[in-house]
Amino acid sequence: GILGFKVIVYKKRGSIKNSFQDYFVNRRKKMSQYPHYFIAIQLPETLQDTFASWQERLKGILPYKQWYHKKDLHITLKFLGAVNDQKLEELKYLLKRVEDLSAFNMEVGSLGTFGNPHRPRVLWAGVERVEPLINIQHTVELVALEAGFPKENRDYSPHITLAKKWRSEVGHSYREVLEKLKREFHLKSDMHVSDVTLLKIHPSRQQKYEPIQAYTLG
Repeated sequence: GILGFKVIVYKKRGSIKNSFQDYFVNRRKKMSQYPHYFIAIQLPETLQDTFASWQERLKGILPYKQWYHKKDLHITLKFLGAVNDQKLEELKYLLKRVEDLSAFNMEVGSLGTFGNPHRPRVLWAGVERVEPLINIQHTVELVALEAGFPKENRDYSPHITLAKKWRSEVGHSYREVLEKLKREFHLKSDMHVSDVTLLKIHPSRQQKYEPIQAYTLG
C-alpha cells in the first residue's frame, strides 16, 4: 500500500514536471513567432555613403559572409529580441523619455574587429565614447528594464558593424592584412546625433532593419 502510494506520487510529480516543461517549450515557440526588435542610432546618408565605400573596397580583401546594407548601418543601444504587441506598445510609450535628452556631436570612423585577430567574426567602424552617448544608452537600458526586458550585463561598446561571419573555409591568418587595413582606414568623421530609433528585424530581406518609431532628442 505504502509502496503504491509512493509510485502514484512519483507519477504525479513527473506529470507536473512535464507540464512545466511543455509550458516553457510552448512559450518559447510562441515568443519566437514574434518579430525581433532593437533600439539604435541610425546614420545620416552622408555617413552611410562613406562606410558603404569602405565596404566596397574591403569586400575584395576580407572573406566575410554578410556585409550590411548601407541603410542598415547603425549604433546599437539595446537589442530586445522577440517582442509581443502589448509589450511593444508599452516600450514605445516609455521610450519617449529619451526625448528629454539633448542632441550631440561625436566622431565615428577607424576600423576595428571583434574576435580572433587572425579571423575576426565582426568588422566594425569605431564610435567615440562620449558622455551624451553613454547617457542615452543608460536611459534606454533603464526604460527597457522597466518594460520587462532583461538587463544587459556586458559593458557597452559602441560601434558600427560593417560585416560579420568570417568564412570558415578560409583558414589562413589575416592578421597582418587587418593591421595594414586598420592603418589605411583610420579617418574619422563628425556625426550629429538627433534621433533614437526603434527598429524591426526582417531576417530574409536584403535591407533587414525597418524603422518603427523615431524619438527626437531635445
